[in-house]
Amino acid sequence: MVVEIDVPSNFCPECHGLLIELHAKGEIVCNKCGLVIKERDIDISRSGVRVFNYHEKARKWHNCNPISILVPDISLTTVLERNKIYNQDLRRAVRWDIYISWKSKNLLIAITELKRIASNLDLPERVQKAVVKLYKKALKKGLMRGRSIEGILTACLYLVCKKERIPITLQEMSIESSVNPRDLNKYYRVLIRELNGKPPNINPVLLIPKYISRLNLDIGIEKRAIGLIKDFIKGKFFSGKDPKGLCAGALYLISKLENRQITQKEISRVTGVTEVTLRSRYKELLKFLNKDPINPSQGINNRLNTFRSG
Repeated sequence: MVVEIDVPSNFCPECHGLLIELHAKGEIVCNKCGLVIKERDIDISRSGVRVFNYHEKARKWHNCNPISILVPDISLTTVLERNKIYNQDLRRAVRWDIYISWKSKNLLIAITELKRIASNLDLPERVQKAVVKLYKKALKKGLMRGRSIEGILTACLYLVCKKERIPITLQEMSIESSVNPRDLNKYYRVLIRELNGKPPNINPVLLIPKYISRLNLDIGIEKRAIGLIKDFIKGKFFSGKDPKGLCAGALYLISKLENRQITQKEISRVTGVTEVTLRSRYKELLKFLNKDPINPSQGINNRLNTFRSG
């Protein structure tokens, strides 16, 4: 008769010696015969440990920075201390390790500029990560040849903001990045063409709250302007028009109907369009409001009453 005895997990299966854990190496070995039971284990002895000051962090910190695409080397770099190396060949290797490649230097400049612009515009981290991924695609595609790093980076940021429906115009992006608007528009079109992307459109409704805040207008004008723009877009009159110009025309029309003392110059300065464009969109919106198949003379009143109730 053979009797099988289960050996507890804290004993060695060979000599039944006591097993010990080596957290520094991530191994579980036998204290008696030295048999390695498990290796490359994850050290969870300090998981969940909280720190409240710098000294506790220096004492309890047991790993490196988390991996992030927002770091040029993704936090996987290895720093060789030259002072502790006495072999001449290794010291020469360390000296060459200090020099970074053109691609790494390019990413370093681009990500540093991206963090500065994102900080000024209060952009979330998910947008920054999407921009870095798109910029790496452009770098791999060879779009940097003959073009500035800041220009391509800003074009990638503008494209991602349009996809994420963040209300930032090309002029505002140009001011933050100090890139000429004409060059920025050219780089943006290059990205769309070379990366086979579809240019998303900016919804003018998303720009209205920002302009209302800068012009110190009340929420009633904001609601009526949004209602007017939505109705105008539904009528398919928006094709090929600048969203900023449509917002400027809607704000001027609603402000004028509400007897608010605001000039075309003020609206033009805030929205970034010319007064000529403002007046053109104003006339188109006014003509749109006057269209009523039942009673043309009452068309504008009926539509504005609808915007008030909405």
